[in-house]
Amino acid sequence: MVTNLFNDKNFFRTMLTLSMPIIIQNLITFSLGAVDMLMIGQLGDKPVAAVGLADQIFFLMILMMFGISSGAAIFTAQYWGKKDIQGIHSVLSLSLMFGALGSVVFMIAAIIVPETVLSIYTQDAEVIALGSEYLRIVGWSYIGTAVAVSYTFILRSIENVKLPMIVGAIALVLNTTFNYLLIFGNYGFPEWGVAGAAIATCGARLVEAVILVSVVYWQRLPLAAPPRDLVRIDWTFLPKFGKTAFPVIITEVAWSLGITTYAIIYARISTEAIAAVNIVVTIERMAFIIFLGMSNACAIMIGNRIGANEINRAYIFAKRYLALGVLGAVPVGLLVIVSAGSIMTLYNVSETVSGYAIALMTVMGLILPIKVTALMIFIGVLRSGGDTNYSMILDGGSVWLIGVPLAFIGAFFFELPVYWVYMLVVTEEIFKVTIGLRRIFKGPWIHYLTEPEMVAA
Repeated sequence: MVTNLFNDKNFFRTMLTLSMPIIIQNLITFSLGAVDMLMIGQLGDKPVAAVGLADQIFFLMILMMFGISSGAAIFTAQYWGKKDIQGIHSVLSLSLMFGALGSVVFMIAAIIVPETVLSIYTQDAEVIALGSEYLRIVGWSYIGTAVAVSYTFILRSIENVKLPMIVGAIALVLNTTFNYLLIFGNYGFPEWGVAGAAIATCGARLVEAVILVSVVYWQRLPLAAPPRDLVRIDWTFLPKFGKTAFPVIITEVAWSLGITTYAIIYARISTEAIAAVNIVVTIERMAFIIFLGMSNACAIMIGNRIGANEINRAYIFAKRYLALGVLGAVPVGLLVIVSAGSIMTLYNVSETVSGYAIALMTVMGLILPIKVTALMIFIGVLRSGGDTNYSMILDGGSVWLIGVPLAFIGAFFFELPVYWVYMLVVTEEIFKVTIGLRRIFKGPWIHYLTEPEMVAA
């Protein structure tokens, strides 16, 4: 595998074509998101806390949409490999239907009972009031967001990654621009503070959905289904869609709750511990930008090959992406370790927090190849092969049966420093990678989702 790794120029050309726009989109999202919060941060602690908590509602909705759209993308990649446009329309219809239904629930919660929702997170009356003001405005964008996410994932699965990147960049620039104008009242605009941030965010998300759908129909892309096809449910396809997509949704929910539990445990260790973890999480997200793009490209390319019944190439692609992930993660991890001290000079924190963060970044840099391999296994390979039930059990089970118990024991029974608890959490990643690699090399992980009940060993 290693000797043939760099011989296929078409493979690398396709990989770069698919992954680079996703990497750029993620980079823009992360960078402008940081600038966005920096602007709100000029208003004081309470607005920052309010908007941060209000965004938890959006975060949960996005996880729901990620599960639905990821399930849809698995089918779409295989249908695209067969050039089955009608099948893609059926998938898009279900993705939009489930996304709209789910987003309406979050929309009602945000607009009608935001105080009740926010009181789950905090008892601070001022934070709840500001957060409710934000949610009542931004909640109107949730359906538009669901539409945009559905089209984005399915466009990527048919190898159109540039359109979502360009439209996403436009929306994020609009969001940042109108945040600057409406939060602070610059250039004659009203100074609306948190409400201004909500209006800017709501408007940008709705504009993104409108532009995305408009361009799809204007350019007559394969997703430009007749409206009647989008409101018509293929009842014979629905059980198959649910069987594959539902485990992905469950996996995302289990993962998100696990991450939340880790945060609670770190916070209970000490304020300095959770502050250090939050800093390192930011660095980790930056380190993962390239590999997130690669894992998405991996899923698209493998799904397309399965749909085209080119199973040997699907296996070869899986092995290449696993090898490339490790080869890329090693230097990035070393760069994080070497740069840890310099990175902490950018933060105005105590020596305790700085020391914790440097230790955590050292651990993170060392285990980055393991985390990247897990990303490639679950997001890139197993899901693209339709092996979502196995992924759900292994991914979700590892978090709750290994990671969370070990973190709890390390923090509260042995009272270990946060970086040792973080190291214990890595045990679940090692377990997942070991079992996941066995699944890929031993099978069966390839499922023909576009054909009735076929599995490739």
